[in-house]
Amino acid sequence: MCGIAGFFSSQIEFKAGDKYRNILYEMKKSLFHRGPDDSGIYLGRHCGFAHTRLAIRDVNNGRQPMIRTINNNDYVIVYNGEIYNTEILRYNLKSEGWHFETKSDTEVVLLLFLQYGPEFVKKLDGIFSFAIYDSGHDILYLYRDQFGIKPLFYTWLDDEKSIVFASEIKALFKYGDVKPVVDRNGLNEIFGLGPARQPGNAVFKGIKEVKPGNYLVCTQYGITKKVYWSLESRYHKDDYEKTIEKTRYLLEDAVVRQMVSDKEVPICTFLSGGIDSSLVSAICAMKLKEKGEILSTYSFDFAGNEKYFKANSFQPSQDAPYAKKMVEYLGTNHTILKCDYDKQAELLYDSVDSHDLPCMADIDSSLVYFCREVSKKHKVVLTGECADEIFGGYPWFHREEFLKCGTFPWTPDLSPRKQLLRQEVLVELDMDDYVKSAYESAVSEINILPWENEIQSQRRQISYLNIRFFMQTLLNRMDRTSMHSGLEARVPFADRKLLQYVFNIPWDMKCRNGLVKNVLRQAARGRVPEEILFRKKSPYPKSYNPYYEKMLIEKLKKDIKDGAPVLSLIDEKKLTDFMAGEKDYGAPWYGQLMAGPQMLAYLIQINYWLNKYKIKIEL
Repeated sequence: MCGIAGFFSSQIEFKAGDKYRNILYEMKKSLFHRGPDDSGIYLGRHCGFAHTRLAIRDVNNGRQPMIRTINNNDYVIVYNGEIYNTEILRYNLKSEGWHFETKSDTEVVLLLFLQYGPEFVKKLDGIFSFAIYDSGHDILYLYRDQFGIKPLFYTWLDDEKSIVFASEIKALFKYGDVKPVVDRNGLNEIFGLGPARQPGNAVFKGIKEVKPGNYLVCTQYGITKKVYWSLESRYHKDDYEKTIEKTRYLLEDAVVRQMVSDKEVPICTFLSGGIDSSLVSAICAMKLKEKGEILSTYSFDFAGNEKYFKANSFQPSQDAPYAKKMVEYLGTNHTILKCDYDKQAELLYDSVDSHDLPCMADIDSSLVYFCREVSKKHKVVLTGECADEIFGGYPWFHREEFLKCGTFPWTPDLSPRKQLLRQEVLVELDMDDYVKSAYESAVSEINILPWENEIQSQRRQISYLNIRFFMQTLLNRMDRTSMHSGLEARVPFADRKLLQYVFNIPWDMKCRNGLVKNVLRQAARGRVPEEILFRKKSPYPKSYNPYYEKMLIEKLKKDIKDGAPVLSLIDEKKLTDFMAGEKDYGAPWYGQLMAGPQMLAYLIQINYWLNKYKIKIEL
């Protein structure tokens, strides 16, 4: 994986003087954590690229930016990602007469563009964001994968008719004319939807994100947006037995394809003891065993949880005993990583730095720590992320009140989000209307099939919302926290073929006899022990240490005393009363992950973000 950045304008001569070359160096420097192995820049008359590289394939070659010159025209690419069908694509290109100078997938992508034109992206199976510059026609293309696993932000500067893009927002600010401004819409994203965001919305005024399954064509006339892939509603033709068989095949195929790397870059997996990560680990362990190799696995927990953990309906059990059973079953080289509450609180700021936005509070900061530790020995990890979104693992798939709530089911009530805001801010934001509009816009994208009844239609809507919102939040979290330490995280459950197939499996198969994630569990038979196969879902762990909450309160009190910028938005008395009250560890205000203590951590992150980025608020 890598970091990419750059700019384009048909009206600016970028090679005049050192200004724009220096900007590229600053952009590259800001993304160093995403690619510590190598870096480079390209500066043409109307386009500049910067790249930082995490070398996983063709480690000794494949430097970027990569250039092919044909008829005196440069075709230049900066690429972040992994293409899982590289070899078949390379074979096809060779049969068309192309020759290769490297073994990297970057070169395959560039030559595919030259052979088939801009729509070649439909042939790619992988996770990616990349930019291609065609100097002959003076056109910049920006591409992003089908589910937005890899990030790509951009802004259009109308005065100079230029576009600036980057893997992370921080790199955009290195281009002097891009300023950190947040308006009413951005604040509604933070307080009304956060840590989720609407697809394409980057919170900062004027900054957007290329939507998943889209690419941009940038010329002297402006930006044209193209959709090359979208999730389709289809009639499911397979019977129950065929559905289980095909799901098993598609998942195992996705995992095996995503195990690709050079010999000197071994893979590992995250292993929580839940069915999702256990199944991915089981497939990886089996394939490595065939080559005489042993899989490395990692599990996470928090210091003191064995003493302070309290089971509730959202988190019924701890992971450690189940992870241990899987390690014994698979015979992996296992490492248990534990994060203490001091480190968890300290890294709240690093997690903001990794996103350039407030994020999932300590759910993010702990993963920053764990990924940092894993990256000391590995560059590539496969995870069990995203299975619940596609197989129906969350409570809102199963309970009627969520199906009929008429809003995002992971945030059915906005009251906890509004309770601390100043009255004048509440009036200006009109949060209910903003969230309602975002929800209605999202559900309008879904194609309901004619024969579906009301409940079936509602489940399809919730499934789509999970994929486009909730899953996107988790994918953002996984990319930023892992790449903050130069660790490439791969997500087999977000495979295009698998997800498209499972999206259309009828609910009476997905939840046959009331068994949550039934199709996945049946597909996993023989791969994991029965005890793991039927374990009730327990989400990503969090600290239950009461001292952690006290620490957060002390941090917030100090921020208030120091004149916290967040007080321009938050009512100080309401916040003081909230800190003095009892926090609910069970009832979340965002999904199953963020309850009362995470609200405190989220406010700390918002305050830090406002202060560090020197954000100008426009209401």
